[in-house]
Amino acid sequence: MTATTNADDLDEVTIVRVFAAPRELVFACMTDPTHLTHFWGPVGVSTPIENITVDLRVGGVFETVMVNDESGETYPSKGVYTEITPPSVLAWEEPSGMANRSEFIDLGDGRTEVRIHQTNVPAMYRSPEAQAGMKSSLDRFATYLATQTS
Repeated sequence: MTATTNADDLDEVTIVRVFAAPRELVFACMTDPTHLTHFWGPVGVSTPIENITVDLRVGGVFETVMVNDESGETYPSKGVYTEITPPSVLAWEEPSGMANRSEFIDLGDGRTEVRIHQTNVPAMYRSPEAQAGMKSSLDRFATYLATQTS
């Protein structure tokens, strides 16, 4: 995983990761609650399927409530889809103004590069701890994808 913070715009983060799965599958896993429940969130949290809402249309809601596996503490998040072009682009904006845009690039060999670009990112989400959490979430996603492609 490559994570960069743009020096000119300190509220932006770009993450690039290559997954050993076809683009259509990667996109489907990021938009279907039956898949999302298996990997959404960093290590140490789970996101039960009943805590996931996906209304996959521009203006539709993407909502999750992650649950800390140890304490039971909950972490809700909500966004409104701003761009959906299956299987290449998925974007939403959160009430805080943070915007997330993911591009799914077919590498032509059964692998997919995912470029996640976030803008208006609050400082707490740019911290090393938050970036480690994002990395562990993407690691969980890679592990889950392997179960779908074998």
